[in-house]
Amino acid sequence: MGVATRKFDGTSCAIIGGELYKRFDLKKGRVLPPNAIACQEPDEKSGHHPFWVKCEREDKSNKWHFVAFDALVNMEDGTYELCGEKVQGNPEKIEGHQLIRHGSEKLEVTDLSFEGLRSYLEQADIEGIVFHHKDDDRMCKIRKTDFGIKRNR
Repeated sequence: MGVATRKFDGTSCAIIGGELYKRFDLKKGRVLPPNAIACQEPDEKSGHHPFWVKCEREDKSNKWHFVAFDALVNMEDGTYELCGEKVQGNPEKIEGHQLIRHGSEKLEVTDLSFEGLRSYLEQADIEGIVFHHKDDDRMCKIRKTDFGIKRNR
C-alpha cells in the first residue's frame, strides 16, 4: 500500500538546483524550448511528454510563479503545485499565490475500494488523491472527475 496525499489543483512546478521551473507539455506540433528537462518518458498512447522549462523573471507569464517562489520560507529542490488567485480559477481558495510541495499533505484514506474512494472524494473538498509507493517513486493519481464528481468552486 502507498501513502495517500492530497492532489492540489494548480499548475505543476519544480525547484531544481535552487532555480524555478514550470511544466511544458511537448505535444505534436510544439517546439521544445532550449535546455528543457524531461520529467518522464513520453506516453506512447497519448503523446504526452512533460518537460521542465526554466522560468525567467522578465517573462510576464511567470509573474505568479515568482510571487510564490519569492515567498517560500523553506526552499527545497522538488516538485510543487502553484496555486492561488490567478491560477486555474483558484479552486483551492488560496489568498495570494503559493508553491505547495507535492506530497506535503497526507490523507487518512482507509477504504481503498472503488466505493470507498468515491465516497471519500465526494466528501472531501480536494481535486484528488496521489498515492506514493513506499519503496520507490511510483505514483497513482485519482481525481474527482475520474468518478464523475464535480468539485464545488
